[in-house]
Parts: sequence; C-alpha cells; structure tokens
Amino acid sequence: MAGATIWKGNLHFGDTDVPVKRRAAVREERLQFHLLHRRDGARLRQQMICAYEKKPVPGEEHAKGFEVEEGKYLLVEPAELEQAAPESSRTIEVHEFVKTKEIDPLFFDRLYYLEPDLADIKGKDFVALAKALKELDVAGICTWAMRKRSYFGALQAHGKALRLHTLRYADEVIAADSLGLQEAPFSEKELKIGIELIEKLTAPFEPGKFQNEHQEKLKEMIAKKARGEKIS
Repeated sequence: MAGATIWKGNLHFGDTDVPVKRRAAVREERLQFHLLHRRDGARLRQQMICAYEKKPVPGEEHAKGFEVEEGKYLLVEPAELEQAAPESSRTIEVHEFVKTKEIDPLFFDRLYYLEPDLADIKGKDFVALAKALKELDVAGICTWAMRKRSYFGALQAHGKALRLHTLRYADEVIAADSLGLQEAPFSEKELKIGIELIEKLTAPFEPGKFQNEHQEKLKEMIAKKARGEKIS
C-alpha cells in the first residue's frame, strides 16, 4: 500500500510546470528494539556528557563545531548555518534529459514515486511527460531544495507514475579504478566454464523468492517469548 504524501510541488522544465505529489517508494522492514534497564525494565535515556567536566550538559548549552585540526574546533552559530542553508521551494527543476543507461547505478540513492496532483487540471501534462520519458528512454536530471538541504536527482518513467531517484554527487562516488585491481590471466576454457555456469543459473528477477530469514527468526522468537515459551 502506498504511503502518505510527503511533499507537494511542481516539476518545472522549459516553460512547463506540472503539479505533483511525492510518496516514499520503499519502506524499512526492521524490528526496532529499545535499550532498557535490566533491573526494572525502564527505558534508558541518552545524555550528552562533557568530555572535560564528565557531567551531562543541558540542551541550551549545546553548540555545533567544525574540527579544523585534531582536538581544535571552530564554533558555528545557528544564524550562520541558516545563512548557508538553501532556500526551500516547491519546485523540482529539470535541467536536462539524458539516456537512462548513461546513469551508473552507483549514483542512485533514495527512491520516491511522483504522481499527478489531480486537484489541478494539469494532470494530463504529467501523463504526457511520463509517456515521453518512456518513449525516448531518457531521464530528467533535476535539482531541488527542502529541509535546508540541496538535492540532485533523476526523473524516470515507471508505469503510470514517475520515479524520482536522489543521486549522489560526483565527489561522493568512489571510482572502481581507485581500487588498483590487477589484470589476471585466464584461458578460453576457463571463460567458457564461467559462461556456462552463469547461463545455467540465469533466471527472471523475482525478488519475492527471497525472504529476510533473520527478520523472520526474530519475529518468531519474540512471539514465543510473548507467549511465555522458553527459548532454547
């Protein structure tokens, strides 16, 4: 089931604005555990301890600092951070279109769905854009700002919806060339054996065949403890 709308705004490219709504495309399915005091079962709270005075520091005395050298920090005031923060807007600016295959998956980060904001008569423009992206097999390279952060992303067609991938910036990606891997000699026979093995194991991609066994074991264990059963 689709999640709630987490953002509403416009896709802007050329002279066109397309009203859209954004929803999460994935969700984390992980059991959450809380840290408790074993003796009485009460929740434990984290405290910020001064490394020099060895005692808790109240929130009003907290400050942010940037480490300019080991053990030396430059204090940065909230007002100064506010000046550097990008201005949030309700616009995703599409700058250019590139062939989908040109985007290395290494750049992909988080994924969202975009759907037309049908409260607006321009919903038809959304459909036309999705069909054009699919027909040309291209992605729209776009930028936007929200919650005091700048984002860089790729817009792709996916059925009746659009996918919005946030992308990592170029300086965040580590090139495989930096690994310094050496060429290893191999024979045609070894290559043939490798190809035959891969062909034998080749199958359609069906992610539903694979389950998070660790998660399921945790759920089973918790259910048994809740029923009062002994865990061996």
